[in-house]
Amino acid sequence: MADSYISNNYDELFVPAKAATLYAAFESSMFLSGAMLPIVNAPNGVLKTPKLANDVTASSISAGTITGDVAVTNPTPSEVIITADLIAARSVIRDLGGIDANEIGRILGRAVSKEFDTRVMTALDGATASTNDSFPMTLDAIFDAVQQIRETGETGMLRGIVSPAAATEILKLLGTAAYAGGEGLQGQAIRGGFLGMLGGVQFFTSSYVTAANTSGYIFAEDAGRIALQKNVDLEIARRAEAVGVDAVASLHAGVGLVDATRAVKLINVV
Repeated sequence: MADSYISNNYDELFVPAKAATLYAAFESSMFLSGAMLPIVNAPNGVLKTPKLANDVTASSISAGTITGDVAVTNPTPSEVIITADLIAARSVIRDLGGIDANEIGRILGRAVSKEFDTRVMTALDGATASTNDSFPMTLDAIFDAVQQIRETGETGMLRGIVSPAAATEILKLLGTAAYAGGEGLQGQAIRGGFLGMLGGVQFFTSSYVTAANTSGYIFAEDAGRIALQKNVDLEIARRAEAVGVDAVASLHAGVGLVDATRAVKLINVV
């Protein structure tokens, strides 16, 4: 394919290029699978997520009481609106050949997933709570962040995303004598470089954590939502003025925090 003319052979161009685009996008994204944050279909591009305040109190009725009803306390309703944006990357494949369409697909897929994951980090940066730790980050900062989330009443799974620099500092801490003496967390982290579960948080590393003085984020698994209008796709169209075809990868999606109190920024000031 890389050495042939493609102007009249769209099928051989489109199928492998699209497969490469989708594979690269989902493999390189932490969020497009829906495992980190829930994905909700939004056919019209707008997701209205209902939010009920945690302001309901329970009452009790003493044993033997035959009159009186349980008091009514309705939660305060609100909604969070998330709008799906168009994220796209485009390249031109000339009729001259010499270009592997699969490589074009992989590059476009990664570009789309990078832009989307970067937007997720921007949304997480809207967390209302934060730690205030010195640089480099310590394990105490992680435990303090977990405490802040648990104090809101959150008992479910927590996810953590840290920058490569923060992940390296954590690995250095785990490599000290204080964590030696077993094949548990220290052995797994040092051999594989994977932080795994730490303080009840499932940790991952992302190079897209770039906010100033921020080493990462810890959040409840449903603290945010992803509004999905159309998943990653690739389109091929003839463009005579370019003497070739346009290859356009696209994603129609948006992300937002539904409950900013159940997400914490890991702030580290030099």
